[in-house]
Amino acid sequence: MRRDLFTEDHEAFRELARDFVEKEVVPHYPQWEQGGRMPREVFERMGELGILGVSIPEEYGGGGQSDYRYNVVLQEEAARALVTLSTVRTQLEVILPYFLHYANDEQRARWFPGLAAGTLLTAIAMTEPGTGSDLAGMRTTAVRDGDDYIVNGAKTFITGGMQADLVIVVARTSTDPDNRRAGLTLLVVEDGMDGFTRGRELQKMGCKVQDTAELSFVDVRVPAANVLGEVDEAFGYLGHNLAQERLTVAVGSVAQARSAIAAAIDYTQHRTAFGTPVASFQNTKFELAACSTEVEAAQAMLDRAVALHVDGELSGADAARVKLFCTEMQQRVVDRCLQLFGGYGYMMEYPIARLYTDARVARIYAGTSEVMKVIIAKSLGL
Repeated sequence: MRRDLFTEDHEAFRELARDFVEKEVVPHYPQWEQGGRMPREVFERMGELGILGVSIPEEYGGGGQSDYRYNVVLQEEAARALVTLSTVRTQLEVILPYFLHYANDEQRARWFPGLAAGTLLTAIAMTEPGTGSDLAGMRTTAVRDGDDYIVNGAKTFITGGMQADLVIVVARTSTDPDNRRAGLTLLVVEDGMDGFTRGRELQKMGCKVQDTAELSFVDVRVPAANVLGEVDEAFGYLGHNLAQERLTVAVGSVAQARSAIAAAIDYTQHRTAFGTPVASFQNTKFELAACSTEVEAAQAMLDRAVALHVDGELSGADAARVKLFCTEMQQRVVDRCLQLFGGYGYMMEYPIARLYTDARVARIYAGTSEVMKVIIAKSLGL
């Protein structure tokens, strides 16, 4: 179906992103999968091209564009080429908004040039062992000591934690027995600070090109100048970006489901069974037709949500609806496409296998499908 979401500027950016992905990502992607990460110099190359700094103000070397649609284009082009861009999506769409919204002038001057250039990589450390989605139950603490905070605790499932130069740590700075959500603060822990260590690099079923780490903080002395925003106000900050975070997952889900269909069409047109192309079988045609219809429905819903988000009007409940629908659709479509590959679909040398394993986490991170249903139900007054 025809889309009217993008302008000429977005399409020009698409050409830049497509050229970069095809020339500088695709040829090296198998090596990165084996190594478990994208090399730092590739982030720096993205910085040189202006891809990482699109939303960073011009005075710090960025493009000064607050339009989320540039992020959508980048995701779509990576999915089109059957690759991912390591932790770039997390850095641009989940973490960078915290810096953009809450960094003061001194922090902007200190960090923004490196963020735009790709020389500073980031992570955000929220999840703790045993807490899962219960952010109010966080046990990592930050105690004021003169001009510093002393941070103690542990975090897990931290995307990009092994490579990050700056880690936004959510820690408890005070306790209110009547309000579990009060008393959380964002502190930026920098690589090399004493007591900050990276533990295991966790081995995942999918998403092989982005590292996921356990982080430990033992008496880490973090300057008060590294507090993002106001002390004790982090819970509200975390909720502020949730709509975009969930929208981001949905964007990836739709783009990757579309790529799964393209891969299945290509495979079935060239693969023969009983002396005829698999694509000629009625079952193949029906399956791909059904999958295409699901993707187009999800795309229409998603594009509407993106437009609302650009206008600042996307509600939390609608973001939950979009994430729920698009991620569940992705799982159905990729599974049906893999089936058309037969036994080859189970082999990791075929991209459909990677699309399948990568897809599973979409219904978990940024809030599980069950959490999305709770949010939606509340919006219905239930």
